[in-house]
Amino acid sequence: MTATATRPGQSDDDALPDGAALPVADPATTRRAALRLIRRDGRAVTLMLALNALAAGAGLAGPWLLGRIVDTVRTGGGVPAVDRLALVILVCGLAQLLLARYARYVGHRFGERTVARVREQYVDRALALPAAVVERAGTGDLTARGTSDVTSVARTLRDAVPEVCVAAAQALFLLGAVVVLDPLLGLCGLGVCSVVFVARWYLRRAHGAYLAEGAATSALAELLAATAAGARTVEALGLQERRAAAGERAVERCRRTRTRTLFLRSVLLPAVDVAAVLPVVGVLLVGGVLHGRGGISLGVVITAALYLRQLSDPLATVLFWAEQMQSSGAAFARVEGLGQAPRSRAAAPATLLPHPSPESSPVSPADHRIDITAVHYAYGAADGSRSPAAHRDVLHGVDLTVRPGERLALVGPSGAGKSTLGRLLAGVDAPRLGAVTVGGVPVAALDPAALRRQIVLVTQEHHVFLGTLRDNLQIAAPDAEDATLSAALAAVGADWAAELPAGLDTELGAGGHRPDGSQSQQLALARVVLADPHTVILDEATALLDPRTARHTERALAAVLKGRTVIAIAHRLHTAHDADRVAVMEEGRLTELGTHDALVAANGAYAALWRSWHS
Repeated sequence: MTATATRPGQSDDDALPDGAALPVADPATTRRAALRLIRRDGRAVTLMLALNALAAGAGLAGPWLLGRIVDTVRTGGGVPAVDRLALVILVCGLAQLLLARYARYVGHRFGERTVARVREQYVDRALALPAAVVERAGTGDLTARGTSDVTSVARTLRDAVPEVCVAAAQALFLLGAVVVLDPLLGLCGLGVCSVVFVARWYLRRAHGAYLAEGAATSALAELLAATAAGARTVEALGLQERRAAAGERAVERCRRTRTRTLFLRSVLLPAVDVAAVLPVVGVLLVGGVLHGRGGISLGVVITAALYLRQLSDPLATVLFWAEQMQSSGAAFARVEGLGQAPRSRAAAPATLLPHPSPESSPVSPADHRIDITAVHYAYGAADGSRSPAAHRDVLHGVDLTVRPGERLALVGPSGAGKSTLGRLLAGVDAPRLGAVTVGGVPVAALDPAALRRQIVLVTQEHHVFLGTLRDNLQIAAPDAEDATLSAALAAVGADWAAELPAGLDTELGAGGHRPDGSQSQQLALARVVLADPHTVILDEATALLDPRTARHTERALAAVLKGRTVIAIAHRLHTAHDADRVAVMEEGRLTELGTHDALVAANGAYAALWRSWHS
């Protein structure tokens, strides 16, 4: 099963995600999520704020004492008085350094703990998503949210939070100090607040612009992943120009969205520089006039000018991180939006038959009996697709009962709907009309974790995870001992595993053993043995094996899975020969059902397939 495949009737452009397939959290939801993260580590946040306030207070001493030194010198004060004031400046500066450093240390620890929670929550939510939701969203969107978006959030939590706290405390203390020195000079200093108007103009536009940039990045990642994964298909069908054109459009969309955010920054940052310089100029002019008239001392003018000059650094820091926080805020909305993705497929499709709703379903099915009743299905219908394919059923009124412990073979020509029916049986999709139930419970209504304990779908496309052979097997059974893992490999005929240099500790993938297609397939089948579900759906699960190995593997699996329900979708009809019953699919309909011998004797569609394959 691949998330990048194009469904029938779907163009290349239709296959591209629009960045909205997975939800994006609204601002209120994002703020609540951020507050929850802060409350979970409230002590660290309180300590960080207190340390920053103390550091900002210590930082006020330097300019004020420098002004005192100027006034002391002008009034004839001696060197000892100046030395004492200079020593106090040194002590206050050292205290500010230590307090600010410790505040940043606390802030960084808070950020690392919090981002660890964000990553863990994201992984938990991603793993809980139904496969159909992931397919509709596209792996590019899911990957972009889990990598670049989470990284952006991590950078903000780790760096922005402590930096902004330090800078905000410094800015408030500096402005307050200027007002205390002289209200008139403080009024000049408040001119720095003019940057608020530019900031409001920026903030009104930045959130949407960064969301659009994130969506464009996801779309480009999805397109590149789909093209790379299907490179051979693209080449075989001569789709190079169409895929290249689609790539150029995706790149152009990324360029436009990034140019937009760059324009917003090009307005904000120069405005911040101007807003920081003008108050200093105003204080020097007004202070010079007042000093000339004897209204204030030169030391007060110098102190106020130094305070406002120092204000430029925290102001620039706050606004710089405000710009970064807009980007990470949009990223956090996309990360948090994963929590709003649907967790069940049962609510989407309509049904003509009365069966339990997800809310009223029992915790677990009553038994292992699978019933397919009057099932219709059309790709795209469940997610509201406007593609013409969404209005054409690929399954038409299918009725079938699979008894517990039965071996059922699904056969038929390519495009008959066998794999689609297998997806419905595995709960990957839900029927448009009708019902697919296990033990009286709609399969698609089961929680994904519970569903996978009941029914496992194995296709001919498999994934080998980075790690050891043991790691790859224990995904299905975390507590399995080495003897159990080795027995599972032997059960599927994976003799190659015994020849690996480090046995179960052999690293797989880059830098280690690279399993070929047939070995990857056997590894996936070994996971099925370890998972021990009551129903296994094998969708061409041995297609990558050579016929002799496939036959050996199927017989070994039959022995291991004895007593369990096995539904085998196959083109190799020896699978049907060994099954208890054979179901024949033609053009989305179930046309024949019976034992191998009975269907051959009936001389219908299955008999024709058998003679064609057997010859």
